[in-house]
Amino acid sequence: MQVMFNNPVLYVVAYPAQNGLEVIDKRRGFGTFIQDEAAERFTRELRDAIENGDGEDLGDFMEHFDALLTHPAVYH
Repeated sequence: MQVMFNNPVLYVVAYPAQNGLEVIDKRRGFGTFIQDEAAERFTRELRDAIENGDGEDLGDFMEHFDALLTHPAVYH
């Protein structure tokens, strides 16, 4: 488990052994676990969004993934 990204909007944890990512949208309180090609695509697009200066808000970026964020985030 490795924290890949953490800001007020988004929390992303990589699970290399499963080739997967846990993605939590902190604004909505929902997240998902994605694997394989979907995880690789998300990583590429997140990296591009950060490099293009959208890393602070990421609201527009996350709108593309809203349909995947179906699991309520439970903090314990």
